[in-house]
Amino acid sequence: MRCPLLYRFRVIDRLPERPSAAATRGTVVHAVLERVFDAPAGERDARRARAMVVAEWEKLLAARPELAGLFEDDPADTTDPAPSTGPAPDGADAPSAGSRDAAGRARLAEWLAGAEELVERWFSLEDPSRLEPAEREVFVETRLESGLRVRGVIDRVDVAPTGEIRVVDYKTGRAPRPEYSGEALFQMRFYALVLWRLRGVIPKRLQLVYLGSGEVRWHDPVEEELLAVERKLTALWEAIRQATETGDWRPRRGPLCSWCDHRERCPEFGGTPPPYPLLVQPTLPGADAAPTDTRTPTDTAGTGRPGEAGD
Repeated sequence: MRCPLLYRFRVIDRLPERPSAAATRGTVVHAVLERVFDAPAGERDARRARAMVVAEWEKLLAARPELAGLFEDDPADTTDPAPSTGPAPDGADAPSAGSRDAAGRARLAEWLAGAEELVERWFSLEDPSRLEPAEREVFVETRLESGLRVRGVIDRVDVAPTGEIRVVDYKTGRAPRPEYSGEALFQMRFYALVLWRLRGVIPKRLQLVYLGSGEVRWHDPVEEELLAVERKLTALWEAIRQATETGDWRPRRGPLCSWCDHRERCPEFGGTPPPYPLLVQPTLPGADAAPTDTRTPTDTAGTGRPGEAGD
């Protein structure tokens, strides 16, 4: 949990967040890379894949019309970028609706071109004409020995003729420096743990495909590290349960705070969170915490495409 308070805002309070262009691009690119494999192997080329970007964007926009706002100017924002040197000519004091529309179309075109570039780069990293995934965008769910239910969505599962499993995850951002790669690797180990518990086989390879920087990284997991992930998940869920019962969700300042939609509510930035929506009953010092409200946010720990800030 990067920030406990952010978890509360998202899972318990369910506060709305603005869509981001980066996350939306990640959704479109993932959809294209999934559907590339619908075509026969000989037709899986970069030209066809690039052409799918606009179609996938239009499908997403039809399902979520609010995404159109990503490329629109704020009509109320007429702030000049530089100090005025005198009265502006008639009709030049604010951008016209037509110029705003043109600027929005230009931003959309640039954004689509960026998505097409990511899709095309994938073909320099993998050859889909030689791949036949066993599963794509597969939802997985299981219960750990502790009783915790875990679930997630895996981009691609490849199975070799020998039965060995490879788990593949696409990232539309750049590969992090090695010292910052722990989060992505934890996500992949999580997938490996879930598949192991579901199917009784530890995946042979975990593969991360970073389209932003054109890199492929992989890791071959072993049983001991997956057991460590299981212990960490159980401990994390216990911390979430305690915070849910006590209402003690503390903010944790970090490098992503600058992009957070909830800064105005965060005590780290002088804000005040909204009233806690669940019933809280204080416990005596030294006493074990006991549930006071059965409306816990969920009994599931999972991983998906959170914000795909780097995804």
